[in-house]
Amino acid sequence: MKNLILKSLIGLILTELAVAAENTTLDEVVVTATRTAQSQQTLIADSTVIDSEEIKRAGQSTLLEVLQRQPGIEVTQNGGAGKTSGIFMRGTNTSHVVILIDGVRMQSATAGTTTLENIPVQHIDRIEIVRGPASSLYGQDAIGGVIQIFTKKGIQGFKPYANLGLGTYDTSLAEAGLRGKQNDTTYALNVSANKTNGFSALDTANPNLNDKDGYRNLAVSGSLSHLITEGHEIGLTLLHSKGRTRFDNRFNLTGTFNPAFSSHADIENHTYSLFSKNQILDQWHSTLRIGQGFDESITYDADAIGQTRSLFRTKQDQLNWQNDIALPIGVLTLMYDRLEDKVDSSTEFKSTRRTNEAYVVSYVANIQAHTFQASAREDHNSSFGNNVTGGLGYGYQINNAWRITGSYGSAFKAPSFNDLYFPDSFGFVTSNPNLRPEKSDNLEASVRYRDDTSSASVTAYENRIRDLIILDSNFIPANLNKATIRGLTLAASHRWDNLDLSGSVDIQSPRDDATNNLLVRRANRHGQLNLGYTLQDWRFGAEMVTSSERYNDAANTLRMGGYTIFNMTAQYKIHRDWLLQARANNIFDKDYRLALDGNPATTGFAYNTPGANLFVNIRYEPQ
Repeated sequence: MKNLILKSLIGLILTELAVAAENTTLDEVVVTATRTAQSQQTLIADSTVIDSEEIKRAGQSTLLEVLQRQPGIEVTQNGGAGKTSGIFMRGTNTSHVVILIDGVRMQSATAGTTTLENIPVQHIDRIEIVRGPASSLYGQDAIGGVIQIFTKKGIQGFKPYANLGLGTYDTSLAEAGLRGKQNDTTYALNVSANKTNGFSALDTANPNLNDKDGYRNLAVSGSLSHLITEGHEIGLTLLHSKGRTRFDNRFNLTGTFNPAFSSHADIENHTYSLFSKNQILDQWHSTLRIGQGFDESITYDADAIGQTRSLFRTKQDQLNWQNDIALPIGVLTLMYDRLEDKVDSSTEFKSTRRTNEAYVVSYVANIQAHTFQASAREDHNSSFGNNVTGGLGYGYQINNAWRITGSYGSAFKAPSFNDLYFPDSFGFVTSNPNLRPEKSDNLEASVRYRDDTSSASVTAYENRIRDLIILDSNFIPANLNKATIRGLTLAASHRWDNLDLSGSVDIQSPRDDATNNLLVRRANRHGQLNLGYTLQDWRFGAEMVTSSERYNDAANTLRMGGYTIFNMTAQYKIHRDWLLQARANNIFDKDYRLALDGNPATTGFAYNTPGANLFVNIRYEPQ
């Protein structure tokens, strides 16, 4: 069944490539791919834009669910809402993607990943996804790509909004905000509260042991900017999110097997930035941004013998000064980038601070039908020395609709504080201060079509990662393995009068070179399909997400079967300013797995995923 669905998706996409008619091209502006504003039509990088309308139509989705419906992305999650999650972009690790919020990194320096489960989608206005290595522009960790999230900002006029919703698992949502502009000042303020009682994170196969592992979140975001004079703007952005999540442990505080042992964690994340944008000369535009990313997790474990509290806190102080210089042909970018990681923890790390300074030069030029892109970056890190990365790309516009591109890029991943400095436990060594950064080299090529009603693309890539950090035979982090990821991404969309259809298929081979095994929790094939139909004041949608089998361990012995899930959406415009929405997820109640905790054949369990569920909301937004 899954193979048939994937073949059907491939057929749809190839058909779109074959039958698309020549029309006027679209011209959406993207910032993340080159760090300067570029029309999507001229981009070399493989990128996707998720706009505010797509996010709004999705109804009550989490950020993870929104990303899961995009080409090149697989997800993992240890249970339901608010539980530890991650994304695999083009088969790379969950720590191989840089996550930016309004230009500011937000990441745990100890775990090396971003707490995606605690970023509420209600505050997001736009998401830009760039697949492929981007360390030459964004530095460490961008082996798989970059995802930049833009929160809701001020717009012309005065626009308040509000949204209320209820759903399965005792889920509730309330959000409100206002966006506006007064003379030369724009502003926005957004508040949201989410709550769900959820379901048992672990599938214990014993109803008497299953509990409800809920999650709640309160978040606020805002922005304020002022145009001092033409070409000179100052402003600030803020996102603050605080959540509490319950989850299951297999063992209690004494190490005794107890699958009913439940814990909870308080999670807090924020980013803020102050910026100044200045047109210093006609040909010279400067952007100075100072910001901080903050990630904190406090876990509480309690049983009959007492309670423990575990704190892990990361502060990432950031400074970026970007200078874009318009040349007679093309744009030259010169940039200074500084990142300082500070760790505070109830666990005593051998080191709690490191700094990274980087210098970047980038050049982008569009010369008639030709696009050229080159970038180079040198990072100086206090813990792992110097790293130089670069990228080269070329694109050729065959005609108004057809385009071909090719590129090379190198990237690196800095070892996390856990890998480098985590203290020894119970007499066992658990870290390695001599670790080297993981490094990669990526080659890719694509053929793309885009017009007023259709888009289609085929992208082939090969990413070779060396010094891959894994646990050796003594469970100590070491630079032992190499991995090669080869893949093909096919994506297409078409819009008729009232009907729109889009889909993508990823055929990939993310493998450990030493064993030829699949990398953990990654599939050979995955895809998605979206269908939308508008009828006067009604809009209906159907979604499908499918994946082949994956393995939860490096030895490929713990198999997780393939799955296909179907979702449906509906919305009705009650009035010009009022919208009623409904979203049904996993409508056929598919039982599937995204992660396992140990070996279910012994003392391990599978992590549960949501069954069939429904969410209904009503939105007020003056037009």
